[in-house]
Amino acid sequence: MKANIAFMYGPKDLRIENVEVPELKPNQVLVKTKACGICGSDVHCFLGESAEGRYDIAPYTPGHEVGGEIIAAGSEIKGLKVGDKVTADCVMACGKCYNCKEGLMPSACLNMRELGFRPDSPGGFGEYMVIEEEYVHKIPDDWSYDMGAWVETFSIGYFGIWGNGGYIDASDYCLVMGAGPVGLSAAMVAKTSGAKVIVSDMNAVRRERALKYGADVVLNPADPDYYAQIKAATDGHGPSVIAEASGSNAALQAIFDVAGHSCRVNLIGHSIGRKVPVEIGKTIWSTLKIKGSGGTKDWAQRTIRFMSAIKDKYDFDALNSHHIPFKDLDKAMDLAVNHPEEAFKVMLTFED
Repeated sequence: MKANIAFMYGPKDLRIENVEVPELKPNQVLVKTKACGICGSDVHCFLGESAEGRYDIAPYTPGHEVGGEIIAAGSEIKGLKVGDKVTADCVMACGKCYNCKEGLMPSACLNMRELGFRPDSPGGFGEYMVIEEEYVHKIPDDWSYDMGAWVETFSIGYFGIWGNGGYIDASDYCLVMGAGPVGLSAAMVAKTSGAKVIVSDMNAVRRERALKYGADVVLNPADPDYYAQIKAATDGHGPSVIAEASGSNAALQAIFDVAGHSCRVNLIGHSIGRKVPVEIGKTIWSTLKIKGSGGTKDWAQRTIRFMSAIKDKYDFDALNSHHIPFKDLDKAMDLAVNHPEEAFKVMLTFED
């Protein structure tokens, strides 16, 4: 069977080609793609600004925010079946190497693959996707495929706060830095706990959107009295939880000036490859607790349950600013690359 599949050959070289779909191995399923989001990391790889996308090895098929339907299953498939609506993990640990058996994060896997970033783990920028069963998760029948494509993004914000020993409750003041898709996911998680949620972002449209997705207060970090506004919003204490979801130098630097004493700092936004000057000594005197996540670990099914519990309160489908047919991938990438303020989440759609 042939299908239209996109391949990233290098910076700004993304092509749709009609190719043969690989034969299923016994432990794999064939997913008919129904929706696939374009992530900021896809944009960075497309622009040649990130080494995460491995087109230096060979052309690869991007797309790690996927919703689809299983249309064929290998002979060893046990927990899934044809007709299931599904999504998939992004970070694909082998489960067999020394680090995996030590229980370390998937990012520590000595054989780690990433869905949609390597030629050996093709993603959702195509009409069909072949993937191993252990990385596939069933979503509820009453979900849209778009919502299934949001699982990976939401899991990052969710795990960013709760994973690796993190926690939040109704006694907390939570500052979310950055109101992009991951930031809003973190805000929804924090608000569900009962915490007071403050979201900061430079963009007025994103600040306004954040008020519909968990924020009690929104702030502009460019305001001259930004630090004072944070103090006021936290009753003079400073945040007890910070979720840094922007990855910007300014936000990373500000953490050490705005954090309250004993604040749990969750670094979620991408900043790899840059050295950022910060006043690290404040970690000592403010007793800050700083953690990262590097992907998620055994979190997709919890994420699906969490999203099901809050989907009547928060309209996930409304977060998709654009729906673009896969055949118009060039237009979709142009929106995501050149109009980021307008294109909050560009969702690729696929014909039946």
